[in-house]
Amino acid sequence: MADVQHAQSCSSLTPELRQLAAGVQRNCDIADAQYAGNATLCIYLLEMREFYRWEQGLAPNAALDRQAVGDWVVAREQRWQELEDVELEPLMLDDVAYDPFDEDAINQRLAAHGLAYGAGYGRGGRPVFFLGQLEQCEDFDGYRIHVVGDELARDLVAPPAMSREGRIFVRRESVRRMVLEAAEAWQFRGQPEDGMGRALRAYGHDPDRDPAFERVVDGELEAAVWHEVGEVLAGDFLGPDWQECMAEVLGTRSERVLRAVRDHLADMLVTLPALLSSPTTGPLHFYFANLGGMRAALFPQLREAYEDAVRKGSSEPIRRLVVPAREHWLATARRLLAEAPEHWPTADAQLPALHPALT
Repeated sequence: MADVQHAQSCSSLTPELRQLAAGVQRNCDIADAQYAGNATLCIYLLEMREFYRWEQGLAPNAALDRQAVGDWVVAREQRWQELEDVELEPLMLDDVAYDPFDEDAINQRLAAHGLAYGAGYGRGGRPVFFLGQLEQCEDFDGYRIHVVGDELARDLVAPPAMSREGRIFVRRESVRRMVLEAAEAWQFRGQPEDGMGRALRAYGHDPDRDPAFERVVDGELEAAVWHEVGEVLAGDFLGPDWQECMAEVLGTRSERVLRAVRDHLADMLVTLPALLSSPTTGPLHFYFANLGGMRAALFPQLREAYEDAVRKGSSEPIRRLVVPAREHWLATARRLLAEAPEHWPTADAQLPALHPALT
């Protein structure tokens, strides 16, 4: 773990756990060294700014000193250059070496210490690791859900949630940053009456008073859980062939298509039914406020249903879409599995072939 970062958070750890945290952070740095440059310049700068705040223990919205950040970026990139050709390393805990992806064995040892360890793969096959305080752990319908609070080690990319082999991790720090950035962007746009405005209002957010971020964070943390449950269930439907297919197209546009198709299947299976049943409309509006990119391109009817629901003051247009869309995205995913990747859509003009024919 770099110098004094998170010294206060780690001060209460045993020497063995401090060694583990240092090992996790080193693997995070190795992954960053090999994959950080794959992001666009804009995304990279945003991630670096947020990563700096985390490492320095600053609030997500804290003002930054440009010179200090610039010096930190230079030092960080120099460290990455030194690690570019280094392999991921085993994690040591009580003199036992663990494979860094053996999160089940590691978490069994960490449970008594109130910590949680996550390991998996993100977009482009990028390794993702983190170690944090375990806020909550519960079993739900065969899944083990971990809610992680303050993090002791993490990499540049910090997805709000991830699932692997029946384990679901939701990271409160990442969810909080996502909410804050979305609210700030909405305010920068002049607080328009759009999905984000409706979500914040439904959550009770008042930009002129208490932002009530924790209420929004709690709601979006639960929504993230529902999406990951949907991801696991979608994986059960599609089987191991889906992951093998994904491995063939990592880092390409086809990976984005596959991820969007599976996201839609997961959302039709679990996420949207759960949000539609929520006693508050905040999570539903927040979902549509963040519906963009490839997901929006593949499924324009979903946005249309939302706008129709807003006009009518009823969620019925969205509800009517869920079941037929669920059948469509399952069939689409299975069709893609049955076809060779070279026959998949390769240009935006071909994307309508994946649009569900719904009325």
